[in-house]
Amino acid sequence: MQHFHSGVLDSPWFAVYTAPRHEKQVQKHLQLRSVEHFLPVYTHQAAWKDGSKPTLQLPLFPSYLFVQIEKEQRSRVLQVPGVLAIVGGTGKEPATLDSTEIEMLRAGVQLRKVEPHPVIHVGQTALIRRGPFTGKSGIVVRKKGAVRVVLTLEVIMRSIAVECDLSDIAIMGNRAS
Repeated sequence: MQHFHSGVLDSPWFAVYTAPRHEKQVQKHLQLRSVEHFLPVYTHQAAWKDGSKPTLQLPLFPSYLFVQIEKEQRSRVLQVPGVLAIVGGTGKEPATLDSTEIEMLRAGVQLRKVEPHPVIHVGQTALIRRGPFTGKSGIVVRKKGAVRVVLTLEVIMRSIAVECDLSDIAIMGNRAS
């Protein structure tokens, strides 16, 4: 069970930033304190040097988990060992999350339909890893369900836009200037 219900269903959700690799320890402390929380995890099949292949439950968002509390309860969360901060929004106020986003994450985790993926920004250079344009690199110009990567044929100074699945590209660098 990766979340805990304490009956504060109308309270807002907040993201909590933890020390590296302390997510599960923080989760245990929150459970002991009866703080509503959610740590989304995904299953990863590791391949270790000794030949073993254990199945691991890893945090979907390393160093983050979510709590559902009233603003006045922030100090209870900040006192938990391993908690570094409650993620802030504008000004110094913590940023609330939409409860529907948390419910979508819960559903996706239960169905094992989620895994981490690097953030992709428009303007980044991407390498196409699969399909007819394998090995070509271009600039990400649009992303929604599929990513559109612009490839330029330098010889004739013409560009084409290619639709790719997120899984078919690798981000090579930061935003293009």
